[in-house]
Amino acid sequence: MIASRLCLLAASCLGGLLISSVLPAASPESSEEHFDCRTLAQAPAPATAQQWLERSLWAGHCYRYDAHAVRIGYDGVRTLTLTHDVHDGIERGVASYLDGPPMVFERRGRVGRLGGSGEGGEAPPSPAGIAERASALYRLQLGGEERIANRRALRLDIAPLDSFRFGHRLWLDQATGLTLKQSLLDETGRPLETLQLTTLEQPRLHQGEIRLDRQREVPADPWRLGWLPEGFTAQPADTRSARHGEGVLHRLYSDGLATLSLFVAPADDVELLAPGLHRLGVSNAAVRHRDLGGQPRQLVVMGELPPRVLLRVADSLVWEAP
Repeated sequence: MIASRLCLLAASCLGGLLISSVLPAASPESSEEHFDCRTLAQAPAPATAQQWLERSLWAGHCYRYDAHAVRIGYDGVRTLTLTHDVHDGIERGVASYLDGPPMVFERRGRVGRLGGSGEGGEAPPSPAGIAERASALYRLQLGGEERIANRRALRLDIAPLDSFRFGHRLWLDQATGLTLKQSLLDETGRPLETLQLTTLEQPRLHQGEIRLDRQREVPADPWRLGWLPEGFTAQPADTRSARHGEGVLHRLYSDGLATLSLFVAPADDVELLAPGLHRLGVSNAAVRHRDLGGQPRQLVVMGELPPRVLLRVADSLVWEAP
């Protein structure tokens, strides 16, 4: 029951299928900027690990494709289909499970920006910003060639430089840059979850532009976090929703590759969860009941991060509003 309520709170039990943009989908009218996907066809082959990461992120936005995949995780092996398309500069991605409980996930929107530039200026478009920040927080290293989904793949190892986040291992299609296989690795390097394409049907580069989100301000919050892992910044998205309840505030913090969600709600407005740690697939959730701003509130911090990190974030929250 707790797991199902956490699923509803987070709106999805599924972690990131393929690293593309960890940011929420932008509203259709939020930007006048574009990225011309056709430039990827003329761009030179990446030479460094950081360049390969950036290329893979742009490819994830710019290629149209249909694929079958297998996901190996906490609940065993499941198969699914993945589709990605671009229409009028707006992306649409759909993941549909073919076995087990029926689940379909859809993302539609523009290319987000990685918030929290730290210099008061505009953050670069998501792929460039993610790759740049990742190079400072993770050790990026190219591995050998392998054959995935009958395609030539190059392995990219992404190892955190501290103990506050998980690592990644990507196998990138050498022809397109698309991610053919991805593993999330715990602190010991053990795979927590792996998603691997089994077929990739005729990936087609979008012959046009995709729309980019505008630079947006981070919403003002009645709290401050006394601690976040280095590189994590608040993202410019107010995800308040009727699904979460009128009194629930939801904020996102990200380092570009890893994301944590923070939910704060008056205890009287939500169904209370047991305090402590909960496992939700490859994600963890830290639940705290605290008196904040003169009333009891429930805090839930969720993400694909070590449990002690989520607990420390929850315990560091200081209420500042009257």
